[in-house]
Amino acid sequence: MSLEPIAGFQADQREIILASSSPRRKELLDRFGYRFRVHEPDPTAECGICSRETPPEVVARLAYQKAANVIDKIDTGLVLACDTVAECVAIILGKPESREHAKQMLERLRGRRHSVYSGVCLWDKQSAHRIVRVDVSHLWMESIPDSQIEDYLDSEQWVGKAGAFGFQDGPDWIRLEHGSATNVVGLPMELLERMLQEMSDFRSANPSVANPVG
Repeated sequence: MSLEPIAGFQADQREIILASSSPRRKELLDRFGYRFRVHEPDPTAECGICSRETPPEVVARLAYQKAANVIDKIDTGLVLACDTVAECVAIILGKPESREHAKQMLERLRGRRHSVYSGVCLWDKQSAHRIVRVDVSHLWMESIPDSQIEDYLDSEQWVGKAGAFGFQDGPDWIRLEHGSATNVVGLPMELLERMLQEMSDFRSANPSVANPVG
């Protein structure tokens, strides 16, 4: 499945305020033709995985936290925040903290199916309307040998990536079985398009809220 927009795709041209430092999210927004600027949330807004939460609950909450952190710092605009984790055998895998942590993640994933979840939050400062949605993709990782894992760790392509792998880097031992490829990279573009339309529909249905007087 492609990381490129489909033929004829027209991006919503409202400016988006991206509440993220992720280069992959910036690259996807740029590739799909969105207008955006970056306003990174405070590091504290990106912390905290509770062992009692499911993966969808985790990513939805963290996306909301990031958006809430940035919405308080701007006067107007449409904030976009996202959080992504992998899940394998009921264990949530975020970004690895070290090479050894990344190795443990890859060893857990190999020879198994796993899922990647992204929570997305859109928050309009003017109307105070917000939308939170979650997307999921399902993947398979081949049972690669230790030597191949070590080679991948040496490449450092795992740094800053949920589950310790970069789908966009094209490893031939990861296969997308179902769902959005852009979701695996870190921002489900198909879901974002639907959410932007939902936000437009809300503004059209609530002009006095979307365009307050005074």
